[in-house]
Amino acid sequence: MTPAPTLIRIATAGLAAFAGLAQAQISDDVVRIGFLADQSGPYASNGGPGSALAIRMAIEDFGGKVNGKPVELVVADDQNKPDIGTNIARRWIDTDKVDAIITGSASSIALGVSNLARQARKPFMAAGTATGDLTGKACSPMNFQFVIDTYFMPKSSIQALLRQGVKTFYFIAVDYAFGNMLATESARFVEAGGGKVVGSVKHPLGITDFSSFLLQAQASKAQAIVLMNSGEDLTNALKQAREYQIKEQGQIVTSTGMTINAVHAMGLEVAQGLRFVDPFYWDRDEASRSWSQRFMARHKGVAPNYLQAGAYSAALHYLKAVAAAGSDDGPTVVAKMKSLPVNDFQMKNAAIREDGQVMRPGHVVQIKAPAESRAAYDYYKVGAEIPATEVWRPLSEGQCDFVQKPR
Repeated sequence: MTPAPTLIRIATAGLAAFAGLAQAQISDDVVRIGFLADQSGPYASNGGPGSALAIRMAIEDFGGKVNGKPVELVVADDQNKPDIGTNIARRWIDTDKVDAIITGSASSIALGVSNLARQARKPFMAAGTATGDLTGKACSPMNFQFVIDTYFMPKSSIQALLRQGVKTFYFIAVDYAFGNMLATESARFVEAGGGKVVGSVKHPLGITDFSSFLLQAQASKAQAIVLMNSGEDLTNALKQAREYQIKEQGQIVTSTGMTINAVHAMGLEVAQGLRFVDPFYWDRDEASRSWSQRFMARHKGVAPNYLQAGAYSAALHYLKAVAAAGSDDGPTVVAKMKSLPVNDFQMKNAAIREDGQVMRPGHVVQIKAPAESRAAYDYYKVGAEIPATEVWRPLSEGQCDFVQKPR
């Protein structure tokens, strides 16, 4: 049975800057945003309630109204099940008159919902879903990718290992679209860099015992064991790798990327020294720190991760586009979203590419040792910024059927 969504109404004073547009064309006199994600399962701590809070903050920061009309947020739990997720999205579109959807769902769910949004001509914003297909072979004129994808993550992590002199790799990947795409892209980057994948294995989503997978990886003698999962899966795998003392025996254990809440769950003793590229860190500068402290005050002191910050950016940019367009008509708003640069506490003048990719840079981070951390969530040493053109898949390689290919 499809769970009933939770409806959050936010109706504070509108921004004075948009007061003159109060008579603009807003369908049903309400702008409705739907947020769909795992709210209670293994990925809930990645986005889930935290991303819902971030979207509420974006609505509040915008003023609670757009062009004189109230903004409503509808939140639902997809339970990591494609049938549930797509049924919720279908009801939102067909019955509940949702104008735009933001998702942090698993790739299999997001791809199905993307198709529904395309047919209904509704903006669809990924802020946690990582499949590169949303801007690639399953692209849609209505799609936007605000945070990470399965090109960004493996390219940065594999190239960093190759620069360290690693030549042999073993992959442990979660067995659904997200993990499969990470493994495929990672293998491509390994081979392009002169390395070799000596073995790989897939594991089910949501397991707790990684011993057999880790023992296979250890027996391979690969220089690097790369984990391609997220949430509780990643936390459990790294904890068990620590128990087996795999690093102490000479093999690198790393990940294609992780959220700060995963680092907090596993502890610095386990995570210390890991390097990867992250699109956002809460304590990187004064702007990110100020927003994050507001978030933490409402989220039981838990620091925001890049998925939650990305959900804020998606909602705020959407509302700016509705205001600028004077309408919540899907194609009209999409055109305005792509013409406006993204500007908020974490991005400055980030362009949105024709395929919907937000061209944000990445940042090299290394997880601190316990002795280096001064307080809870003081976990990263932030290194160089990597330009967006170096971390995102070139438009010419995306296989997106509606974009004009660069010559």
